[in-house]
Amino acid sequence: MRTYLRLEIVRMASDKRFLILMLAMPVAMYLLFTNLFGAANNQPVGGLAPDLAVMISMAAFGAIGAALTATGPRIAQERTNGWMRQLRIMPLPTRSVIAAKILAALVWALPAILLVLLTAVIDHGVSLTAGQWVAIAGLLWVGTAPFAALGILIGYVTDDSSAFPVMYGVYLFLGAVGGLWMPASVLPSALRHISYALPSNRVAEFGWKIAAGHSLSLTGPAILLAWLIAFTGLAALAYRRTASR
Repeated sequence: MRTYLRLEIVRMASDKRFLILMLAMPVAMYLLFTNLFGAANNQPVGGLAPDLAVMISMAAFGAIGAALTATGPRIAQERTNGWMRQLRIMPLPTRSVIAAKILAALVWALPAILLVLLTAVIDHGVSLTAGQWVAIAGLLWVGTAPFAALGILIGYVTDDSSAFPVMYGVYLFLGAVGGLWMPASVLPSALRHISYALPSNRVAEFGWKIAAGHSLSLTGPAILLAWLIAFTGLAALAYRRTASR
């Protein structure tokens, strides 16, 4: 599995379009949102300064995008270019294939998080304690795992032409309804309940609570774990289905 994991990471690094999209987009979104809603409106967002709240939202959004982009479209392409046939020759069980792809996606999600945090410090002078910085980056990173599993699922149930549109539609939904573009509290009641159940809201909640100095509840991690188990199980089933063809 280690050899396959290294191979996955190297293959992702060779895709320049993927790297540009993954690293540049969250930073651009942070600058856009802070200029539109942060600097123009100095009202606190959920008890946090706008620049700080948006930083966490866009770091989560960037990590989600990196995880989805590293998995969904790439896997669909693998099924077209023959890499899947090569993969089946390897003596790797399904769980090892899925785990390696999740871990590889997490490797590339971390730079997306760190770049947004660095941009917030440089461009808006956001300041936190060292412990808060480490906790926010670490929990956002670990909390990205369900989205990597979701991307794998998308890659195995779509084809090369539809994977990116489906992935991007899911990505935008998770950002907009998940409370990353605007606080979930301002959404209509029905959407608000959906937002609180989405993994995108719960992963950003880690950062919001840490930045505000609040303790973490068990609800958020439990919801993220449930999504991770569900997406991983479905991805494994989809992988076995494609492998049997």
